[in-house]
Amino acid sequence: MQAPYLSRRYFFFGSLLAGAVPPGGFSSVASLKALGYKSPNEKLNLAAIGCGGQPFADLRIAASCGENVVALADVDWDRGADGFKQWPNAQRYKDFRRMLDRQGREIDAVIIGTPDHTHIHCALACMQLGKHVYLEKPLTRTSWEARMLTRAAEKYRVATQMGNQGYSHDATRVACEIIWSGEIGEVREVHAWTGIAGWPQGMKRIPPPTPVPETLDWDLWLGGAAWRPFTAGDEEYRQFVAERNARIGRTVGSGYPGQEKFGFYLPFNWRGFYDFGSGLIGDWGVHILGPANWALQLAPEYLISVECIKRDSLPEFTFPDELVIRYEFAARPGMPPVTVYWYHHGGGDAYLPPGMTVEEARKIPGEGPQVGPPRGRGGFIPGTGGGVQPAGTPQPGAASPGVQGRASGPPPQFRPRGSGYNCIFVGSKGYLGTGGRGEDVGLLPGKRWAEYKLPDPYLPRSPGASTGSNHAAHIRDWIRACKGGAPACSNFSIAGPYCEWLLLGAVAVHYEGKLLWDNRRGEFSNNREANRWLKPSYRKGWEVKL
Repeated sequence: MQAPYLSRRYFFFGSLLAGAVPPGGFSSVASLKALGYKSPNEKLNLAAIGCGGQPFADLRIAASCGENVVALADVDWDRGADGFKQWPNAQRYKDFRRMLDRQGREIDAVIIGTPDHTHIHCALACMQLGKHVYLEKPLTRTSWEARMLTRAAEKYRVATQMGNQGYSHDATRVACEIIWSGEIGEVREVHAWTGIAGWPQGMKRIPPPTPVPETLDWDLWLGGAAWRPFTAGDEEYRQFVAERNARIGRTVGSGYPGQEKFGFYLPFNWRGFYDFGSGLIGDWGVHILGPANWALQLAPEYLISVECIKRDSLPEFTFPDELVIRYEFAARPGMPPVTVYWYHHGGGDAYLPPGMTVEEARKIPGEGPQVGPPRGRGGFIPGTGGGVQPAGTPQPGAASPGVQGRASGPPPQFRPRGSGYNCIFVGSKGYLGTGGRGEDVGLLPGKRWAEYKLPDPYLPRSPGASTGSNHAAHIRDWIRACKGGAPACSNFSIAGPYCEWLLLGAVAVHYEGKLLWDNRRGEFSNNREANRWLKPSYRKGWEVKL
């Protein structure tokens, strides 16, 4: 079966630039020099907005490629201490705008890893100055902002990449190729899930204000969000966290280091608040549904409706712990209509094919194709999906080591939960599963995968992803684009439309019934009240425009 229609935005620019390097290098071409591109042999001058945690990991990979780190901005100099220590000669700032004002001419590219509600401000400011941008996932907090960055990328023509590393992994591409080969037939249903958020959610009150840490500029941290006093929580809040951790089986200090230090909003708990994050939808949905977005060519222009069909509660200012969201897409060229389900599910696998047990669904250790690094060895541990499973969730036994080139189970300390998948494609002729960020792929039941021969490669592979870290490959993919190579695999022309439809699920949480999507207007046609969640109201001085 021939691969179905593939959007020009996925391949046109790549085929245009790939293999067309001029004799003098990309920097010898006037039009590319004007766009800020460099020769592959020239070093980029990098800056970072946010230089602790994930952006620190991103920046360290970029620096290991030989690029220069010249400037660092972080609203909390305690949180950014790792970056400041690693690059003592880089200029330090709390306000990224001051960094751009003072060193803008020196900076070529910027890595951004701030809380989601400030992504739009940081990225747009950099792009408007002609800086290439690597922006952590999800691209933005809201659907309207995602569309804004898609348009900005078209206008400012800089190299962009969203930090969903699974897009650089071989397994995500193999999943596409298997589906396009017709192996599982027409896909009309996808089920994807994660566990319960490891950060606190469901609080019923905001604790009284507490002193702002000396290292933190709280006003800058809030950015365009409505003002509120800082709080690290009180004894009632800490008791709530302890009881919730016990209920979901989370041990203190696991999952999100530093939670106990600040508490209520920082350094990571902001993800669960409507005003600052998009919950697990943006945190892990953007990873887990990546193979579905790519393989099924999902896009907002094909979205019919989004609906929250189940939730355990509706907290006033945080996301609920358990929910189910249903997205309905119309037929795309060469593909039938498809319904995508997204679960926050606290009890192992949220979906298994009818009549199939967990044991039958699971891969057979040592049998079948091994795609990319073995689990837990440079890839991601499938079946975890970033969420926390309650205590007592069944765990399969450790699998045998396996051989190079064949499927291998994880080392004993890495044990996938349930089937080992947390995204299952339901086809007219069978089932395909992926796990984690897309770093695992297989056919269900496991015995079918054990006998399967992969189709011939159709998509180009990201250099290095097959043998090492797909995180590093994802950064290198962007650096190559910054220097005039093919656009990165999750550039904003791809990541923007993806996040635009995905983040509508964060709106649906608040309502009963289907929200009908009018893509031309970029709003819901049957619920005017719901449209208020699409575009934020920014504080004075933080307004955005192209």
